[in-house]
Formats: sequence, structure tokens, C-alpha cells
Amino acid sequence: MASSNGSLFDFASKRPAAGGEGQGLGVNAYLWRGALDTLSFMPLASADPFGGVIITDWYTPPSASDERFKATAYILGRELRADGVKVSIYRQVEQNGNWVDAPVATNTAPEIENKVLAKARELRAQSASNQ
Repeated sequence: MASSNGSLFDFASKRPAAGGEGQGLGVNAYLWRGALDTLSFMPLASADPFGGVIITDWYTPPSASDERFKATAYILGRELRADGVKVSIYRQVEQNGNWVDAPVATNTAPEIENKVLAKARELRAQSASNQ
């Protein structure tokens, strides 16, 4: 699955073809790249460009060592649409030396989805201006 120069994710940085359908991607390339870019501050655990799933590993913000977050992004199709991305956020807090599941603010996932969409639109505009 790795590219000829050895990196599994090289294809994700290639400019999408017209219409946003990346060569070899099973999902919209702009949304895919937008999700990868938006979640890049978190360590990547898994990425399936054919199924459109990105899973991060746990991330602890520098300002809060007693909580951590994990994200899963689903790219839902080949078109750049507002409902083309779904993000799930998981949060845990440390209690007595153990990590315990905790609620996430209700606006967190939609805010990240909006950032993914904004980045995808920006990438599409850049691609159009380069052609």
C-alpha cells in the first residue's frame, strides 16, 4: 500500500483532479486532505483513504495534563458537500491514576467539521487557481 518512495500517505498530498476526486482515493480528496490537515495537531493512529476513515491517537493538550482527546473523522463520499464529513470526539479525564470517559462539549465536533469543510474549500480554490 505504500507509494514508490515508501510513504503510505504520499498520495494524500497530491493535488486532486478536477471535481475533487483524488487518484486512488475512495473519497473526496479535498475533504480527505482537509481532515488530515485539521487533525494534524493530534498523533495519527490510522488512516484509510479508500474507506474514508481517519483515527487519531490520544492527544493531551499542553495546558491540561489531566485530560486527553481522541478523534475519528469519516469522509462520507466523493463530493465536496457540507454533509460529507462526520467527526466524533472522545474525551477522558484522569481520576486517581486512571483514565475515565468524560463528556465532550456539544459544539466541539461540529466546530471541527466546519474547519475541515473550510480547509477543503480552500484547497479546492487553490487547485482551481492553479489550473
